[in-house]
Amino acid sequence: MSTPRAATVGDAAPAGTRRAVAVVVGVVFLDLLGFGIVIPILPFYVRSFGLSDVFIGLLAASYSLAQFLAAPVLGRISDERGRRPVLMLSVGVASVAWVVFGYAGEVGAAAGTAAAAATLFAGRLLAGAAGGNIAAAQAYVADVTPPERRASALGLVGAAFGLGFVFGPAIGGLMASDPVVAAADRAFPPFVPATRFSLPSFAAAALSLASLLAATLVLKEPERTRGPARRVTFVTQFRETLADAALRPLVVGFFLASLAFAGVQVMFVPFVADFFGYDATAAALFLTYIGVLGTLNQGVVVGRLVGAVGTLRVTLLGVGSLFAALVVLALAPTLAAAVSVGGPAWLTGGLVVLLVFGALASFGNGSLTVGLTTLVSERSGADTQGTAFGVTQGAGSLGRTVGPPLAAAAYVAVYWSPFVAGALLLVPVAVLLWPRS
Repeated sequence: MSTPRAATVGDAAPAGTRRAVAVVVGVVFLDLLGFGIVIPILPFYVRSFGLSDVFIGLLAASYSLAQFLAAPVLGRISDERGRRPVLMLSVGVASVAWVVFGYAGEVGAAAGTAAAAATLFAGRLLAGAAGGNIAAAQAYVADVTPPERRASALGLVGAAFGLGFVFGPAIGGLMASDPVVAAADRAFPPFVPATRFSLPSFAAAALSLASLLAATLVLKEPERTRGPARRVTFVTQFRETLADAALRPLVVGFFLASLAFAGVQVMFVPFVADFFGYDATAAALFLTYIGVLGTLNQGVVVGRLVGAVGTLRVTLLGVGSLFAALVVLALAPTLAAAVSVGGPAWLTGGLVVLLVFGALASFGNGSLTVGLTTLVSERSGADTQGTAFGVTQGAGSLGRTVGPPLAAAAYVAVYWSPFVAGALLLVPVAVLLWPRS
C-alpha cells in the first residue's frame, strides 16, 4: 500500500504544516469562543425582551440545527472544491452572524419584541451554519498530518472546543462589565450599541475577522487525492455513510453522545443556581474550570493515551467516565449533603462534588470526542474524509438540536431526569463500539 499523501505533506514541510494546523485550530477556537461568550449572558439577554425561558432552549437548539444541516454540505464541498475556501467563507459568515446577534436590542427597541426574537434567531442560525466548518477543519488536519500523529492533531482541534469554553465566558463577563460598557459607550458612534449584550457579540465578530485575515495569509490548500464531484443530496450523504458498516456505529455514537451531553450543558447553569445558589458569574467560573480541564485532556492527555492503549480503548474509557460524571451530577444534592469538608467556608461539600463531576465530564467528553473523530479518520477514505466528518458532525449537531428542549422539559418535571437519561444514552454507545472479537 502506498504511503498516504498526508504523511508526505506533513513530513516534507513540518513548519508550514504546524502553522496551517494552528490556524485551523484557531478557526475552530473562535467558533466555540463565540458560542462560549453567550452562554452566561444568553438567559439574561432573552429575559431582557420579556421572553419566556423556553426561548433559551430554542436558541440553543437553533444553533445546533443549523450546524447539523450545514456540516455535511460544507464537508462535501470541501472534498470537491477545497478545504481553504470553505473555512474562509464560514469564518466570514460567523463575523456577520455575531454582529446581527448584537443588534437584537436595537431591533427590539425600534420594531418590538417579535422582531428582536427574530434577530436573535437569525444570528444564531447564521452562527450555527458557520460552525458547520468543523467538518472541513477536521478534514484539513487529517489531510496534512500522518496517521501516527493524527489523533494528537485532532486532539488539538478538540482542545480548541475546550479553550472556547475557557475564554468565552470570561470574555463575555469582561465585555459585559459596567466599566467596559461605559468606556465603549463613550467611544462608539451613535449607531453602534454598547450594552452588556452587544459588546460580547461584537468581540466575537472582531475575532472572527482576525481569524479570516490569518486564514487568508497562512492557509494553503492541502495536497490530497480529490474525489470526483458528485451531485448528492443531504439525505443521500447520510444514507451512504450509514450504509458503511465501519462508519455506522460512529455516526450513531456521535448522535447519542451529543444528545446525552447537550442537555447537561444547557441545564447545568439553572441546576447549580437552583441547588447551590450560583449566580451567572459563579457558573461562568465553573464552566471555565471545566474548559481548562478539557483543554488539557484533549490537547495533551488523550493523544498520549491513544498512543499507549489505542483509539478504541480510549473512546470506551471516555464513555465510562462521562457515564460516571452524569450519575454524580444527578446525585449531586444528596452527595453534597453527605460530604463533610473542613477548611475555608467556601470549600463546601457541593463544590467538592461539582469539582469531581467537572473532572470526570471533561475527561469523558474529551476522550469520547477525540476518539470518535480519530476513528472516523481511520475508517474513511482519503478522498471522502470531509464528507465522513460532515455526516458524523451533523449527527452530533442533530443530537445537540434535540437534546436541549427535551432536557429542559425533563428538568422541569424531575430535576435529575436529564442527567440520568444522558447516562443511559451512553450505554448503547459502549455496546456499538465494543470490540466484537
